[in-house]
Amino acid sequence: MAKNKVALISLGCSKNLVNSEQMLYLMCEAGMEIVPDPEEAEAVVINTCGFIESAKSEAIDTIIEMGELKKAGKIRSIIVTGCLAQRYKDDILKELPEIDSVLGTGSYGEIVEAVSSSLKGKKIAKFGDIDGEIDETGRIVSTGPGWAYLRIAEGCNNRCAFCVIPYIRGKYRSRKMEDILDEARALAKTGTKELIVVAQDITRYGSDIYGKRSLAELLRKLCTVKGIEWIRLHYLYPDEFDDELLNVIVSEKKILKYIDIPIQHISDSILKRMNRRGTSEDVRLLLKKLREKIPDVVIRTSLIVGLPGEGEDEFDELCGFLREAKIERAGVFVFSPEEGTPAFNMTDRCDEDEAQRRAEIVMDIQAEIMDEWSRDFIGKTIRVLCEGYDEEIGLQFGRSYADSPDIDGVVFFSGECAAGEFAEVEITETTDGEWFGRQV
Repeated sequence: MAKNKVALISLGCSKNLVNSEQMLYLMCEAGMEIVPDPEEAEAVVINTCGFIESAKSEAIDTIIEMGELKKAGKIRSIIVTGCLAQRYKDDILKELPEIDSVLGTGSYGEIVEAVSSSLKGKKIAKFGDIDGEIDETGRIVSTGPGWAYLRIAEGCNNRCAFCVIPYIRGKYRSRKMEDILDEARALAKTGTKELIVVAQDITRYGSDIYGKRSLAELLRKLCTVKGIEWIRLHYLYPDEFDDELLNVIVSEKKILKYIDIPIQHISDSILKRMNRRGTSEDVRLLLKKLREKIPDVVIRTSLIVGLPGEGEDEFDELCGFLREAKIERAGVFVFSPEEGTPAFNMTDRCDEDEAQRRAEIVMDIQAEIMDEWSRDFIGKTIRVLCEGYDEEIGLQFGRSYADSPDIDGVVFFSGECAAGEFAEVEITETTDGEWFGRQV
């Protein structure tokens, strides 16, 4: 009997990608054939993001594009899962008739039924409990070679005024430590050398199931997993960052000295409006401590400009802070008013064009900081996890401890190194965030 052919398109963040990998596993276990090209498939699964306006637009455009393939008779059914489906569960089937079935963020485990039923002409719409226990489902890892995401929790309790995550992903739920460690060992056996520990807020890990923050303990145990050589941390919230965690990061050689702390802003008035815990002084003190305790630390953050209430004074304070703190990596976002969040109802919004202008100014500041910092690496030899060979420029490429996948740059280098293996690379040049060197 011929297998049903299914293509999966994963949009959005790393946590969403883990859910996509779990769905791939369930469909393969059910005997379905996964194909890379939607035009080769009978059914297409689109795992959507619904976080901000640009992500919603990307998801809708993808659904419409697959709808055109369906009209042309190239595919038979479209199944939409994830955050967009959850956020607009009452309207999505009506507004986007191309869709055959939908699954919310609490129903990823129903993917086999959704695909099978859709191919038989039966529509499925399921929205399970978004606050329920995390399913310990296998994964088909789609990243790498040599690295994989390790999700340690789901949902969020922070309730930032601009963010919809708690409404579409539920309350914060930690996975059991033994399940995480089992998964880490299994990944190591398949050749994974770098684990990227992810959750909406990893600093809160364990507080719900163990009654205390347990990230430091988890990291110590992950460092004992044979075969794992790098452990990268995303995302550490400033108000939950305690001395025990800092000491583990300092003392454990496997933990990369790359700290992702989303501070969002530095103005106290804007932080209060954002419903962020802590003050600008708390942020400054934490960054000072990190610089003192961790030589060569790379700090990454995310920033939002244009939040209602941000005037010239607040923006100038942010720019001044960036020039002073010299944060090595930063993602800059223009405020997106999202229905259902407190910030959506704030009336003193910044003009959209002005907000975009501010984002460009911040990006220019960051580019200068990054270029200056990058130049210090010229002549140094660093360890690089090779990811492949770029045919166009004729060089190997990979990532250093300072580079997280998809959000930072890469290191191009001459030499011979298999994808998924480490190379020692002497940096000879840096250009616009990309580093160039030679294997030594």
